[in-house]
Amino acid sequence: MTKRILDGVKILDLTRFFSGPQCTLFLAGLGAEVIKIDDPDGGDPTAFSPPFAGPHGVSFERRTQEDMGIAYLKRARSKKSATLNLKSADGKELFLRMSRQADVVVENFSAGVAARLGIGYDVLREVNPSLVYCSLTGYGSTGPAKNLKAYDLMVQAAAGLMSITGQPGAGPTKAGSPLSDAIAGLFAAFGIVAALNYRQRTGHGQSVDVSMTDCLLSLILDEPLDCYRELGLSFQQGNRIMRFSPFNAYQSADGWVTIGAASNDDWSTLLDLMGRFDLKDDPDIMSVSWRLSNNATVDEIVSKWTSALPTAEIEQQMRSARIPCSPVRTIDDVLAWDQIVARNMAVSLWNPLAKATMHVKAASFPLQFGDADVGYDTPAPIPGAHTEEILREMAGVDAAEFQRLRERNII
Repeated sequence: MTKRILDGVKILDLTRFFSGPQCTLFLAGLGAEVIKIDDPDGGDPTAFSPPFAGPHGVSFERRTQEDMGIAYLKRARSKKSATLNLKSADGKELFLRMSRQADVVVENFSAGVAARLGIGYDVLREVNPSLVYCSLTGYGSTGPAKNLKAYDLMVQAAAGLMSITGQPGAGPTKAGSPLSDAIAGLFAAFGIVAALNYRQRTGHGQSVDVSMTDCLLSLILDEPLDCYRELGLSFQQGNRIMRFSPFNAYQSADGWVTIGAASNDDWSTLLDLMGRFDLKDDPDIMSVSWRLSNNATVDEIVSKWTSALPTAEIEQQMRSARIPCSPVRTIDDVLAWDQIVARNMAVSLWNPLAKATMHVKAASFPLQFGDADVGYDTPAPIPGAHTEEILREMAGVDAAEFQRLRERNII
């Protein structure tokens, strides 16, 4: 039987909303045993928050007792769920007992909250020196902004992404999906795997401090944005980038298509396809520097050609010439795309309360290995479904103690 990359790794997951659950979802996809720890009163805030999926489809209102939050059904796959009141002395003591058996703790509380609850890294490493402890916050656990609350919108604004997104002269625009959450979740998973590797070699655990802002900025600054003003460029480049021309989305006879010429050879081939042999002797048109300074002129040449052809024909010609090109697909188009279908990258969600498959798609695990299984083998659990099992295995709680804990609302 093929092993999983993180077989045997136990993770206590204290995260909420997107960035933290995205991190632990990836780790679950690699085979780790991820145990969600939720408050017995409120539980996971996404479990019963809109939009919902249930027996009557999707809606912003919970129409039946079997409706569950779509975000929860996606982000809690391949995880277990236990409830524990961490604000109580007994709940804290139970968590410390569980931490002795854990390999990783992940939390995305505001900076300082875990310490105030008595479950911060300084406390947990005393009971488990080999523990990997990951804190994921908007701005990091140090610095003057560490205590500020942040959602993806604020982080995209703070890290500068909104100022460089959109067409020149337009107002600030965020990316169409919550990129800073998703990126931070990926970086957190990467940091945890690195820390586990370090522990395997040294025997020592450690903390991992993940800032959503730092993660986003680390990707944005590959582009020499600090030089744009000196180069006479607008910070908002739309679909263009400052190194290639043409490089944009162009309207076809029946939709939109993206084309990018990364070299003069690509551009020369594209001119041939467009029948613009007359331009190949023009030293300006054949100069990348000139084209970058005159993108509007270049786009006008390309658009005149694409607008007269259907997308499929443009794509076929570009493929034959080996020039990068793609139709601009809607989400419906993406889900029906034979490439996505072949790699099984979009799967239907299971609702454990309705005991049925929902007509809602979620992404599969995005990595494939040659000699290890990956993926989300189980659907999102009913909240609290594994409480007794987890407390018995990780905290030594017997049936009598379990009943007392439930009666006192500790679990």
